[in-house]
Formats: sequence, structure tokens, C-alpha cells
Amino acid sequence: MAAVTVTGDLIDIRFTGWERIWVGRERFALRLSAVRHAAGVDNPLRLARGARRGYVVSGFAKVGVWGLYGGPRQLVAARRGEPGLHLVLDRAAAGGEFDEVVLSTPAAPGLAEAIGRAMAAGA
Repeated sequence: MAAVTVTGDLIDIRFTGWERIWVGRERFALRLSAVRHAAGVDNPLRLARGARRGYVVSGFAKVGVWGLYGGPRQLVAARRGEPGLHLVLDRAAAGGEFDEVVLSTPAAPGLAEAIGRAMAAGA
């Protein structure tokens, strides 16, 4: 799944080869100031909703862009059995494309905590 790193005031998300096909990009980077809320979640698959452009194996994986015709626009790379990271964004500050990011990563709890601490320090 996607690799997430937090350095300074930047969150850098890099997608694997097959994920790139469905998310339409190799990388998504955003400033911490664009994040309204960060949380670790147990089942990230449940968060992706609405019309989509992406890949779905029911109950196993969702990769792509959700919320095409209404609701929050979500960048998703999630699969069953891994903890998830859910970022709620200020869409304008994040580049105007997405309202939320939903990712599976084993490091999700630590990343959510680190992002939350960095947000609090910058407030």
C-alpha cells in the first residue's frame, strides 16, 4: 500500500505501481496546514463511499477516487486487515482536488498521532 511520510510541515504520500493506475498519480503531497482532522481507523474500507473511479474487490480493497458526483471527494488506497489513516482536509488549502484521504498503512496509529501533534504545535 501507499507509503506515508511526515517531514516538517509536509505529508508525502507515495503510491505503489498498481495503485498509481487507479489514483492517477504517483504522489500526493500536502501541507499540515491543509489537514483539519487526522485519525487512525480500524476499517478504512468502510470510509470510501459514493460514485467512484477506481478499483474495488468487495470486502478486500478499494483504490481510486470516491465521491465523484456528490459528497466528499476522497483519495482512497485501502485494504482489509490493515489499520487506516483518515485525513479530513481543507480542500482549497490541499490543492482543490480532495476533501479526504483514506489509506491503509501499518503505521496509521503513529502517523495520526504525529500529525495531530504537529497540528496542535502549529495552532
